[in-house]
Amino acid sequence: MCLGKRLGVIGLGGLGFMAAKFGKAWGLDVTVLSTTAAKKDDALNLLAADNFVVSTDEQQMKGIEKSLDFLIDTASATHSLDPYLDLLKPSGIIVIVGAPSEMKFTPNTIIMGMITIAGSAVAGVDDTQEMLEFCAAQKIYPLIEKIPMQYINEAFERILKKDIKYRFVIDIENTLK
Repeated sequence: MCLGKRLGVIGLGGLGFMAAKFGKAWGLDVTVLSTTAAKKDDALNLLAADNFVVSTDEQQMKGIEKSLDFLIDTASATHSLDPYLDLLKPSGIIVIVGAPSEMKFTPNTIIMGMITIAGSAVAGVDDTQEMLEFCAAQKIYPLIEKIPMQYINEAFERILKKDIKYRFVIDIENTLK
């Protein structure tokens, strides 16, 4: 696997939750980065992350500068990459999967740090099958809140209020009964 390598996970929503689980399953040292301490307990206890850093706390961020080999950015809100790029070791890699509408960064940070920026969306059938088999073997499952179809408007309102931890899943089977 990737023993000795360090992964930072930006954002602890549905994608970040899964990214942290994959990182641990691959043998990585996982640091979860979130804008508030609200999910610290989940990160450290539920996900067994090795570290938790509040990304809006300059001292905490400075404490892990140049310490990560990889970053996976799962945040969907518009944000600057600069504070996170400073966390990567030379030749580090950041993969963006959260799809914010805009991202800003200082090109010199990437050039001087020899940082690679990549993006990823949905994979092909073979890669998806391999990922699902890995999840089954490693017992990696998402944390969800199952809701009936009739609750969809309330769920949407909760999303807008940021009153959801990870993912809503619509229970179609029981809704159609």
